Amino acid sequence: MARDLRGFIQQLEQRGQLRRIQALVDPELEIAEIANRLLQGGGPALLFENVKGSAYPVAINLMGTVERVCMAMNMDKPEELETLGKKLALLYQPRPPKKISQAVELGKALFDVIRAKPDRDLFPQCHQVVLKDDAVDLTKLPLLRVYPGDADKVVTLGLMITKDPETKIPNVGVYRLQLQSKNTMTVQWLSVRGPTRHLRKAAEMGKKLEVAIALGVDPLIIMAAATPLPIDLSEWLFAGIYGGAGVHLAKCKTVDLEVPADSEFVLEGTITPGETGVDGPAGDHMGYYGGVNEKAPLLHFHCMTHRKDPIYLTTFSGRPPKEDAMMAIALNRVYTPILRQQVPEIIDFFLPMEGLSYKVAVISIEKTYPGQARRAALAFWSALPQFNYTKFVIVVDKDINIRDPRQVVWAITSKVDPARDVFILPNNPFDSLDFATEKPGLGSRMGIDATTKVYPESDRPWSETLKPNPDTAALCDRRWAEYGLADLKLDEVNPNLFGYDMK
Repeated sequence: MARDLRGFIQQLEQRGQLRRIQALVDPELEIAEIANRLLQGGGPALLFENVKGSAYPVAINLMGTVERVCMAMNMDKPEELETLGKKLALLYQPRPPKKISQAVELGKALFDVIRAKPDRDLFPQCHQVVLKDDAVDLTKLPLLRVYPGDADKVVTLGLMITKDPETKIPNVGVYRLQLQSKNTMTVQWLSVRGPTRHLRKAAEMGKKLEVAIALGVDPLIIMAAATPLPIDLSEWLFAGIYGGAGVHLAKCKTVDLEVPADSEFVLEGTITPGETGVDGPAGDHMGYYGGVNEKAPLLHFHCMTHRKDPIYLTTFSGRPPKEDAMMAIALNRVYTPILRQQVPEIIDFFLPMEGLSYKVAVISIEKTYPGQARRAALAFWSALPQFNYTKFVIVVDKDINIRDPRQVVWAITSKVDPARDVFILPNNPFDSLDFATEKPGLGSRMGIDATTKVYPESDRPWSETLKPNPDTAALCDRRWAEYGLADLKLDEVNPNLFGYDMK
């Protein structure tokens, strides 16, 4: 299993999933344009070895397909991620076991927690080169400018580590940083995120908030940082559970924080409460330029450490498909058991990539009583923090394949009466980057009940769904080769054959 960025790059190369680009390329728009073309076609990861204006190579598109995200998590297919999700569900909201088998499962999960405890490296590789004060120059990093309307170059795949000034519990997250000067950057984050709580507490205590940015880490740790966790659980611990062994951490040189010991780069600095800069516009995951934040927190960096011959790992947001969308699809599988634990009637759920990873959710339920679809939708919105920003929830019966848009559209058109089955909740806290809302940070949600209706939802008898004769279907299965049709791959359907225009 890859335990650092270099090991994962080597793994990708061995499997024919990485291309090395030796031609001179420009981090100003050019790298992003090349990477975006490959993302659109499900192409390989890229390692640009000759970058204009920088001595460091750039790795991008490493998690540009669901297959590679699974590889990062040491799994072969997305379905295996649900096994990990079941383990996390036991820890997310532990419940007293009622049976011996449940006690055994909980015991195994707790043992995994013990194994996942982080280790400390006294001589970490991320400290092979140490630069302090005036020697810190962020402009020497191959930061990307992705879109022509972007205000400046950005960091998009760095782990931001902060610590609660009171409890000392660390928070690890991934946030966009914008270059302001050779040693300062602004950060774009949502007000509900962990670092904002830490910054508020630091302000109340009259202190600066210490910050570390780890660049170029094991992609598995990035996945752990993107997983929604209870406030008091450490992302380092979850990364260890993901990987089956503790993350190797190293103490920073100048701040009281810990970072992955094998990080390619580490930036150390502080945020002074109330000190801000102008951030944006910048291309965002919604597919538009995000607005300008006149009072974005300003980070001052006074120390940069890195490995010898470091590699700069990056990505960028925008209209899917992008790497963040692939990560979200994989995390969708991890969330499922956690969601089932909180909303037991949910059989499965899916966040389509085209729905911007979380704006549209399709959930299937085993319907047993009237009004259950509406209840499931309402419960979904409150089940996990990131679902607060889901605009549309479509509820279907358990026999609908929620990952097949043709089946979902059929369920909507054949089972929904808009006046009865569509409900709207106005004035909810919302993603301020969503320009469709009437007011920034405040929007509505829509639930669609696309399940088969039962009395008293409808007085009309529901007709039986058309199904083939099972005996005839079995007969055709047995004789398929005899018909001379065995060479046809009917499970590999080209959607363009059905009127779609997908390139």
